[in-house]
Order: sequence, then structure tokens, then C-alpha cells
Amino acid sequence: MSGIADKAYNIGDLRRLAQARLPRAIWEFLERGTEDDLLTHENIAALQRIKLVPRVARDVASRDQSITLFGRKQPMPLIIAPTGIADLMSWRGERAVAQAAAQAGIAFSQATSSTTPFSEIARIVPEGRWCQLYLWEERQHSLDLIARAADEGFETLVLTVDLPVWPLREHNKRNGMANPIRPNARLAWDFARHPRWLMGTMGRYMLNGGVPQFANYPQEARGKVTGVVSRVTNSPSVTWRDVAELKRRWPRNLVVKGVLSADDAKAARDHGADGVCVSNHGGRVFDSAPASIDMLAGVVDAVGRDATVIWDGGVRRGADVLKAMALGAQAVMIGRATLYGAAAGGAEGAALALEILRNEIDIGMAMLGVTSLSELDRGFVQTVRD
Repeated sequence: MSGIADKAYNIGDLRRLAQARLPRAIWEFLERGTEDDLLTHENIAALQRIKLVPRVARDVASRDQSITLFGRKQPMPLIIAPTGIADLMSWRGERAVAQAAAQAGIAFSQATSSTTPFSEIARIVPEGRWCQLYLWEERQHSLDLIARAADEGFETLVLTVDLPVWPLREHNKRNGMANPIRPNARLAWDFARHPRWLMGTMGRYMLNGGVPQFANYPQEARGKVTGVVSRVTNSPSVTWRDVAELKRRWPRNLVVKGVLSADDAKAARDHGADGVCVSNHGGRVFDSAPASIDMLAGVVDAVGRDATVIWDGGVRRGADVLKAMALGAQAVMIGRATLYGAAAGGAEGAALALEILRNEIDIGMAMLGVTSLSELDRGFVQTVRD
């Protein structure tokens, strides 16, 4: 990693490099949330309000940050969150992130809107393959998708439930990055001002088969990321009965993602979910929702003994991971961090993002006086309010 590693020492550095490389429209599609864009910032601010209380005079010469997740041991407590736009970050960016996950030995969640076939991700990620799902209005399309994922050996299904309708991402509309993407003069000028990305990413796609397509949608609904996909729309009528039916059809691990309330966590558990992910979609769905870290402890108290609790929402430092683990999370999903890495430096950048977090978690454990993550509890946490 001699190239990008000399320029990036933390996730913030990777973020700045990514912002400089990406056109504004692509950058804001990645970085910003909805409406007034408050929640993306609140996720980070809420983490910063939490302090960790070190314990001293403890032997921390040997530290182990491995966890066991659904019976599988992995060397660090991270999971790559489903992010369907990785191929816009860099040439074959989704493969780059998957490769980084495989090298690090952590789980990789492939998004419903992925532009890489299940079969290719299966070749890159030998174990720890997770598949994210939205339930579509035409339920059979969703069931067909998970059947294909099962055939490729995916182990865990992540049902995202916090996007019943398309959110108010007004900045995307202004930039021409709405759904579908609508090329216009402003967008063309934006792309032209970033020739390294234009030639190195979009130019390579055009020379190798064209703009990426939604690779795992039903055959009749597949299309370019710049096109209209009218036959698959998220269903606003999803209920807990759907979760129970999905579990019946998917006997492997089922995680319900997008849970913020303890009552919903209990409902997910009662309808067959093996785990829940406490998440507000990275602040990209509903701007008035609370920071996900503020809701974590309540969910852990509600279902922590009966279901695996995962958390995501604004990780920029390894200490953020430790805060979530101290509050009771059993693993942490990350999304933007590895996308920054992929945008800044392809596969090398994505791998660097994971290595940065791995090292920060390790150093943080030593500073806190723990040798394994299982030693963390709420006694290490202090919340500072304004």
C-alpha cells in the first residue's frame, strides 16, 4: 500500500481524497442524506458525545479483537454494509470492497442494487457472504432473488425495512442523480471537471461493455444505473407477516436491518429474525430520525439475549466501533469508510480503510485496558450532553 498509504492515515484522509476525485454529483450521492441533511451529521455528533473511560494498570500486551458471528469466527468486529453504488466510486469498486473484505476475513453484504453478479462475489468472498434484500411489490421477484443467492452459497440474508418509499433526497435531484439518473448539462460539466474519474471509471466502463447494470434484478427489469427500473419498486406494504414468511423460505441466518425501536426489535425476533441491525440507513432515509447510536442500548436491552444485535451509523474511527461494542453491539457494519477508500484508491484504498480501522480498534483496546472485546460493557461509557 505504498501509494495511498502515504497519503491517508485515517478515514478522514480517505474521505478528503475521495471528495477531491469524485464529481460533485457522485460525491453528494454518497455523502449526503435527505431533506435538510441533518441526520448524517447527527450520527457523527452523537458518537462524539460518547466518551470511553480507560482502565489502567492492566496487562494488555496481547489483544484479540476477533468475534464469532452466527457461528463463524472473524478476526475483527466489522461487516461491510450493503452499498449499491460502489461501482460509481471507482472502476469495479464493488469488487474492490469485496476483495478487501475477503482479505480481512470479514463478512461482505451484497446490495440488492448491486452491479456485480452473485456468482462473481461468491468467487471473491469464500465465506461470510451476506445478501441484502428489499421486498418488492411483486414479491415473487424478491423470492427469486434470494433463491439465486442461496444457490451461490450466501449465508445470511439482510432484510432492509426502513425504506418503504423513495426518500426526499433533494440534492440528488438538483445534481441529476435522482432515480433514475438524468444526464443533463450540469451533470456533464461536473463529470468533465473530474477527468481522472471520468476516464478511469466511466471511460473504462464504456470501453468494457458500457455503464454498469443492476446485475441481480429480475431479467425483465435489469437495466443500466442511468435507466428506469419500473418493474421492481420497494413495497410500502411490508409487515411482520412478510418477515415470518421470509424466514420460512430462508432457513439460514436472517437479519432485519433498519430497526431503531425496542418494540420493533422484539417484533423482528418474535417473527423469526436471528438478528437485527440498529440503523438509520446512514442518515439517508428520514432526516428526523434519531442517531442510531442513541437507540442501540434500548434494542440490546430488549433482545440482546435472544438475537444478534448489529449496529451501524457514522463510523469514522476505531473508537466508534468500541463505543458500539461497549453499548452491547455484537458487530458493526461500515459503509462509507470503505467506499471512501475505493474512491481514493480502488482495491488498495478499500483494504487500507479496513486496516486503518483494525489498527485503531487495536490501539483503542490497549488504551481502555482490555484484551478482548467481550470485556467491554457500559461501565466504559460516559455520555456528555450539551
